Amino acid sequence: MVAFDPWDPAFVADPYPAYAELRAQGRVRYFEATDQWLVPHHADVSALLRDRRLGRTYLHRYAHEEFGRTAPPPEHEPFHTLNDHGMLDLEPPDHTRIRRLVSKAFTPRTVERLRPYVERLAGELVEGLRERGGGDLLTDVAEPLPVAVIAEMLGVPEGDRHLLRPWSAAICGMYELNPSEETAERAVRASVEFSDYLRGLIAARRAEPGEDLISGLIAAHDEDDRLTEQEMISTAVLLLNAGHEATVNATVNGWYALFRHPGQLAALRADHALVPSAVEELMRYDTPLQLFERWVLEDIEIDGTTVPKGAEVALLFGSANHDPAVFTDPERLDLTRADNPHISFSAGIHYCIGAPLARIELAASMTALLTKTPTLTLAEDPARKPNFVIRGLEGLPVELR
Repeated sequence: MVAFDPWDPAFVADPYPAYAELRAQGRVRYFEATDQWLVPHHADVSALLRDRRLGRTYLHRYAHEEFGRTAPPPEHEPFHTLNDHGMLDLEPPDHTRIRRLVSKAFTPRTVERLRPYVERLAGELVEGLRERGGGDLLTDVAEPLPVAVIAEMLGVPEGDRHLLRPWSAAICGMYELNPSEETAERAVRASVEFSDYLRGLIAARRAEPGEDLISGLIAAHDEDDRLTEQEMISTAVLLLNAGHEATVNATVNGWYALFRHPGQLAALRADHALVPSAVEELMRYDTPLQLFERWVLEDIEIDGTTVPKGAEVALLFGSANHDPAVFTDPERLDLTRADNPHISFSAGIHYCIGAPLARIELAASMTALLTKTPTLTLAEDPARKPNFVIRGLEGLPVELR
């Protein structure tokens, strides 16, 4: 059995056997290589995501020194300024204020209004793939759909949208475990360029407001709700990154799983009514975000083990989604799975604000592919990205038979 080793290609290719071993060893385990406490069970991950004794940051309560941590290197400052002012890495009251504003753009009614646009765009992208007789599902469908949708919401002009994915990929490199200095340099460069771009876009929207989310954030008049320019930039970057990273990877991971389970794919092709449950099961089966980190703000106890204040816990989403205490036969892909409380969208106050939109995008691209390319098949085995935390493929070559 492969041991838990985030830098081992064999583990990255299939971490789920190692997760089973971790769960068998207990509810929490210290991992010296990253100075983190690994939490592999669904019940604990779910509970700790909601536990206010843990936080995405500690700076609302402690200075670095008080918390026993070292401040990031000064040369990394542009990344941390950008990252630390987004609501994903804030705690109340700042988190509450920003989320309240942004959530207005993600109400069920607002998201539902996007459905025709999402379905039309998905259909056009898949039609292009069909006309070419195949291609790369990643670059031809999985990437352009969510990038276009979130960019449309924010008001990023069509001619600039090609800039977003490379910036996002560079920034997200910092969410891996123990990122290299080269990764940090790329993230800092992308943070500066992305921030400068958005500063210009915000200035343009101040001068000439539109119907987009950035214009809406600028127009918030309530002093209690008003965002600083940095908060606006960080929020836009977070929405652009989170708004497509997970959806892109869920799409390609999901289709790769379907190609490896021809019986399940045949059932889905025979009955498109399975699409909603298929979306949920594929997100559970090969989770796009494998790990989510939290700082321990006060001592906590897990199964008799004290995890001290100042420690960091690594909540293993991929393991929780394969926990047999919650999922019957968890290693089996079952598109009809009815009881599916996966935590791929997180939980608690940091539950993914874009989850309803992501579900619409995943269902739209899946339906378009099932309808327009019913003979789609894997052209060759894809290469997996070397990343562990954000799980995806370098590409997914497909062809029509």
